[in-house]
This record gives sequence, C-alpha cells and structure tokens, in this order.
Amino acid sequence: MAKELYKLPPLKYGYADLAPYISEEQLRIHHDKHHQGYVNNTNALLEMMDKARKEGTDFDYKTTAKALSFNLGGHVLHGYFWWEMTPASNASKEPVGELADAIKEDFGNFERFKKEFSQVASSVEGSGWAALTFCNDTKRLGIMQIEKHNVNLVPDFPIIMDLDVWEHAYYIDYKNDRGKFIEGFWNIIDWEELDKYFKKVQK
Repeated sequence: MAKELYKLPPLKYGYADLAPYISEEQLRIHHDKHHQGYVNNTNALLEMMDKARKEGTDFDYKTTAKALSFNLGGHVLHGYFWWEMTPASNASKEPVGELADAIKEDFGNFERFKKEFSQVASSVEGSGWAALTFCNDTKRLGIMQIEKHNVNLVPDFPIIMDLDVWEHAYYIDYKNDRGKFIEGFWNIIDWEELDKYFKKVQK
C-alpha cells in the first residue's frame, strides 16, 4: 500500500471573502502559514518515524507521540474550521434542517446554544478551541472545550463545528478582543453544509 503525507486543504472561498469578519491578511497568514506549519511538522514526524523503523533505530517515543498529536490535531481541527465557514452573503443566520431541530431539542433554542458555545470559546485558557460535538450513544449534542489542539478531546465524538480561539486566529483583526472575534464568527457559518454533515455522522 502506497503511503501518503498530509496536504494543506484549499479554501472553498477567496481570501477576501470572509471580510469584514476575517480579513484577507488574517486568513492568508492563518491558512498559509499556521495551518501549513502543522502539516509540515506532521509530515516531518511521519518521515522521521518511517526512516527510523526502516533502519531499526530508536527515537524519543514520548516526545514524538506528543508532537504528532499536537500537530496532527491542529491540521484536522483547522480543516473543519475552514470548511464550515462561508461568505456572510451566503450564510443563513441560524441553523437549518435536522441540526436546527437537534439544537432546539438539546439547548432549548438557538440563542441558548449560541450563548453556551460563545462562553466555552471565550473561556479557553490560553490557546484552544470550542467544538460542537455529537454522541451517537446518547444522541446528544455537546460543546467541547479543547486545549491546544489535542487536550480534553473525547474519543469517538464527531465534531460538527469548531472555532479556533488561538490568538493567531484573530490578532491581526481584533488584537486581544477574543469576544469580538467570536461575535463576528456567527455571521459566516455555513449552516447548510453543517446540516448535511450532521446527517452523515449519525449512526
């Protein structure tokens, strides 16, 4: 079986298309520099491990496992983040379809969900993410607070939507005002695509 490496996913919109909520400069640096860095680091670790295994040599297993988890987690989470957004002119203001029904059932209404998700995002200590997840065992939506890219993740809980609240995600546009960045994010969510994905992850 031919082995492959990870690649930076292309955006489905132009770099300037998320303005004024995310500027072209902010998006270019975040996607082309930060995300590309996680891809490069992940691939370098994989190539190092492949080489060591072929040669029968050792490497620092603990450090490598942690670095791989961090960088690969960053790659995967950013992939969701780019995909779930759309220009404000195309975005519906609220969830649609089955996802809208599930949010209403589990949170009471969209405004309650929006409040909880925003609070989870704003209260991340240091760097991390907020994520809307789904448990197939209980059929419940949940909100997960992820530290860095790989801490506090619950295994086998599909991520429906995530929000990057590392400073590199917003500092050019909002300086240290994370709350204003979170507020703007709600204007560029592709709820139609999220609803399609939500239907797929249900078992």
